[in-house]
Amino acid sequence: MMDAERWQKIKFVFDAALDVEPERRADYVAEACSGDFDLHAEVRKLIDSFEKADGFIEEPAANQVASLIMESKESLKAGRRFAHYEIIRQIGAGGMGEVYLATDEKLDRRVAIKILNEEFSSHESNVQRFVQEAKAASSLNHPNILIIHEISVSDEANYIVSEYVEGKTLREVIRESNLKPSEILDIAIQISGALAAAHSANIVHRDIKPENVVIRPDGYVKILDFGLAKLLESKPAFVASDAETEKQYQTAQGIIMGTVNYMSPEQAKGEKIDQRTDIFSLGAVIYELVAGKTPFQGNSMSESFANLINTEPHPLSRYAANVPDELQRIVSKTLRKARKERYQTIQDLQTDLKALREDLDFDERLERSNSPDDKHATAFLRADTGDAANDTGERDTHSTRRIKLGRSSRAVVLGLLLISIIGGGYYLFWAKKTVSSSEGKKSLAVLPFINASQDPNAEYLSDGITESVINNLSQLSGLREMSRNSAFRFKNNQTDAKSIASQLGVETLVTGDIRQLGDKLVINVRLIDGTDDSQIWGNQYVKGSADIIAAQNEIAQAVASNLRLKLTNSEQQQLAKRPTENAEALQLYQRGRFHVFKLTPPEIQRGISYFQEAIEIDPNYARAYVGLSEAYRGLVMSAEMSPTEMLPKALAAAQKAVELDDSFSEAHTALGGALFWQWKWSEAESQYERALELDPDSGDAHLFYSHLLSNTGRHEEALSEVKRARELDPIFPFVNALEAQFLLHAGRSDEALSRAQKTFELAPGFWMPHMFASGAYIAKEMYPEAIAEARKARELSPMQTSSVFFEGYALAKSGRRDEAQSLVNELIKLSSVRFVSGSHIAIIYNGLGETDRALEWLEKGYEQRDPKMAFLKVDPKMSNLRSEPRFVDLLRRLKLD
Repeated sequence: MMDAERWQKIKFVFDAALDVEPERRADYVAEACSGDFDLHAEVRKLIDSFEKADGFIEEPAANQVASLIMESKESLKAGRRFAHYEIIRQIGAGGMGEVYLATDEKLDRRVAIKILNEEFSSHESNVQRFVQEAKAASSLNHPNILIIHEISVSDEANYIVSEYVEGKTLREVIRESNLKPSEILDIAIQISGALAAAHSANIVHRDIKPENVVIRPDGYVKILDFGLAKLLESKPAFVASDAETEKQYQTAQGIIMGTVNYMSPEQAKGEKIDQRTDIFSLGAVIYELVAGKTPFQGNSMSESFANLINTEPHPLSRYAANVPDELQRIVSKTLRKARKERYQTIQDLQTDLKALREDLDFDERLERSNSPDDKHATAFLRADTGDAANDTGERDTHSTRRIKLGRSSRAVVLGLLLISIIGGGYYLFWAKKTVSSSEGKKSLAVLPFINASQDPNAEYLSDGITESVINNLSQLSGLREMSRNSAFRFKNNQTDAKSIASQLGVETLVTGDIRQLGDKLVINVRLIDGTDDSQIWGNQYVKGSADIIAAQNEIAQAVASNLRLKLTNSEQQQLAKRPTENAEALQLYQRGRFHVFKLTPPEIQRGISYFQEAIEIDPNYARAYVGLSEAYRGLVMSAEMSPTEMLPKALAAAQKAVELDDSFSEAHTALGGALFWQWKWSEAESQYERALELDPDSGDAHLFYSHLLSNTGRHEEALSEVKRARELDPIFPFVNALEAQFLLHAGRSDEALSRAQKTFELAPGFWMPHMFASGAYIAKEMYPEAIAEARKARELSPMQTSSVFFEGYALAKSGRRDEAQSLVNELIKLSSVRFVSGSHIAIIYNGLGETDRALEWLEKGYEQRDPKMAFLKVDPKMSNLRSEPRFVDLLRRLKLD
């Protein structure tokens, strides 16, 4: 973003240049910039975009003004008949013609008839476009789209007949009333539904704005002018009104602004448009409904235009109080200037809008139950927040708005509400949490205990005790407990318990802190009600280091007791069960986990050494073997170390864990992972099924099982499993990223891209979703975007080579062969000093069209026992090889045929 002073100078020269005759503009700008080359470039860029935009304002402004300010003259009088229609009255007029309310005498119904004027009809190209686009509009069959009944082109008259909608334009509704948040979302959801129908028919509306949206008295939305938006610049007139057509804009500038305020940057620049243009325009409408002004509104048309190209809109919170973060996220994403950063499909936008609407509906129910007399609890309220002086050019009636959404946590009444709403659910951030009312489970998250000692060497203790309490409580059938993956996302931010509970979708939280005093540990534990941040229970435990195992069990038992859970005898025994009797082995295990989770090769190796020490002290410590197995597998999959060296060790450790404790779900999950990456598909599946039998709520088991299902081509099952994993771990970035990969494998590239982009927002520094976004762009043959995302992944994680082959393949397919070959050479050189996946190199060669070289490197991958060979059956980048006999034989040997 440029500084404000510089921007004001650019806008000043740009505004002044627009007042100069077009043929003199270039000279004026050169003189005004007086040697400031950067200023000259910025102003010329704006002027070029502005002049290209003329194609989207199809009629000259003077003609539009003339058609609007002329006295209304009814060409057809009331009672006049033509065809089988009887004119009732004129209800609109514009540059194209007049609109009449009429009676269809055949079907005895009221209709709206638009009759093209002679001047417009005199141009054959206009009539052809009129017919072509009207036919496209009439082909759409959707309850939120205006129905076209008839199109007629003849020497006598050219006209279209549509349904007659009783109602008001959204512009009129905005002026006359305050909309509740739920009403705004209802309108936006209906508009997005109409656009989804249009987009599926390859029709882009191109002119979504309040004037083109009609609200019936029953709240039903109708979208006007599908396929005709480039032709109809005047006020839509298929709308009931007792008065004559209102003059919406009094100047040519006003009419142009009416378009500029909602057009996308690519429209403004005269670039090729697609469905994402409608997404941007709908975002501008939603913004206006909340803020009372459009996102790029300026004091002049040129300023609005310049804002659209170069500036970001103010956050909604500037104009409305208590705007939910999710609404701000949705609107911000629709208004991204770069199309690839917006929602990629209208269906994705509609999904998020519906999710927020369901959440809001829950809030409204809760608000009514708590404050039955508060009729305005969820309404937009106009008020003066003191910003009016800073926002010139806004109408007084919209200087500011306040939005009040129920912010009380819904968890306290979740169980009761779900009893009354069959199939009901709610979304928390990007993940929908559907809980069966028959389950009756209480929900809990154990947040990472705080290291109050301020000694970094004691950090492993706070993490380890937290994880032990999580492990103990996860065994209880009457409790839905958030996994470590999601709970530890709040390790360094626990200031707002209500917000955390809401984000995780739980009723209660366990928090705590640990202080080490000599050989004693002081552990403070609290059970917090997530609805109001009140403490349900608390206790302090003072234990010696030898009593740490007993302390962890006592904490878990106390939590279960204070949640009033009804425990079976086996569950009581499970809570009392000790994974090891040796306190020193436990602490070594906890140290190992602490280092492994730092996810760098040296730290993982350090973690392995601690696991091995724990096992030496207690050879029957099954959980330590699971940690060891996962660490070895991590060295292969994350650190890209030799699979022939590490995976057999991972397999042996997992097998030992299962041998020691066959009832331990995590042991079966670890064994499934070790088998999977060694291409033992059926054996791995058996282990995942056993893990889920023992713990149906294991997010890891669902996730890894979905990985196997995806790689073996069972896509619907895979997507079902990963969805369940995301429900259990809603804010775990790894789950969200892998879901994008599995969608890509299933051939659903748009959905894959949307999921990857949501993961960007969830974890901005995480490299993996950028790699899968690259894959989605490759599938869509959008190679520049694919290259950019692959490079972003590499920038975030320079050690991995997975994103390199995405980049190389995209470079090759886009014709940049030298750059692709350079990456191949780089990987081959690297393979001389450390393990590099042969399949990675093969994919780039395949992109280059060098089939023999690609197959040579796939054979090398087979010899390497390269775990990435597991993707061969489903990777879209390999689809061209699937009829190649050598490739078919390779799949047979991998047992993927």
